[in-house]
Amino acid sequence: MLKPVLLSSNQPPNRFYRGGSQIAAFRAERGTGDRVPEDWIASTTTITGEDQLGLTVLPDGGRLIDEIIANPVGWLGEKHVDRFGADTKILVKLLDAGQRLPVHAHPDAAFAHAHLGRRHGKAEAWYILAAGEIYLGLTHDVSAADLRGLVENQDVESLLGLMHAVTVNEGDTVFVPPGLLHAIGRGVFLAEIQEPEDLSILLEWRDFELDGRANGHLGLGFDSALMAVDRRGASDDDIARLITSGLHGTSVLARASEEFFRIGRTHVDGALGLEQGFAVLIVIDGDLTLIAEDFGPMHIVRGSTVLMPFAAQRPQVVGRGELIELRPPVTSGHTARVTS
Repeated sequence: MLKPVLLSSNQPPNRFYRGGSQIAAFRAERGTGDRVPEDWIASTTTITGEDQLGLTVLPDGGRLIDEIIANPVGWLGEKHVDRFGADTKILVKLLDAGQRLPVHAHPDAAFAHAHLGRRHGKAEAWYILAAGEIYLGLTHDVSAADLRGLVENQDVESLLGLMHAVTVNEGDTVFVPPGLLHAIGRGVFLAEIQEPEDLSILLEWRDFELDGRANGHLGLGFDSALMAVDRRGASDDDIARLITSGLHGTSVLARASEEFFRIGRTHVDGALGLEQGFAVLIVIDGDLTLIAEDFGPMHIVRGSTVLMPFAAQRPQVVGRGELIELRPPVTSGHTARVTS
């Protein structure tokens, strides 16, 4: 019988940007340095160019990806497997921006399949845990030649000047469609859900520990890679439609994200049943007990991350606190519940 799994941190070392202290504080763990800004949760995805790094290893020593391949229905459910196969459809991370991240974008599934032989693109969404500034989308149309020139010259100031700068607060969510240029500002701490790929097109690398000219274009060359970037200008209203604030319910992201994944936000005061299905639970406040059929109580507190298999029946949480539920897209018959 598959049971919920309390996951330890999974922080790939020596990343190209700084961060990690907010993850350590959130999880109440000792920090392991200032180049561990990401915690890859329930990951069946490796870092680009790596064979193992990034994959989640379960407490018994087995790799999650192998367990799911061996028992996809138990982990994911029959309807999910019928539609998507033995594919979780998601990768979850905690991300601590110890410095502003570089301006970048991710390809959509069609581009990734045609040019890279990958199954997914990389849409992503953020649940903000600590406030700050983000950059999201262009303010007006930019020609391919002008964008290529900004990248070639590493004219970071001009590039940032072309983008919407937005302040986000704790409890906000941000949906980042494939192709949209974006950067996370220094000090922002977030939980991220994304398609399960590690594919980034870097338009900036000047002050980072990486060779963007060699590694920023997915091996395609920038002339090809930049074709995946959305060069259209977005209005303030366009950007606002990607952001939600203060919502609770089973689906709190912008509606355009629904084909890719879901985030639910749940306030618990007493006992509350959860949706059965593959999910990552992250406790963002309080002191809770997780219970499922044929599974004893699991004590979870702020910073706990729990992997929920489909086979965990009648799950519920008891206590006082708040959690977010990060899930694959729906198969059928799901009705979203959203409250302000």
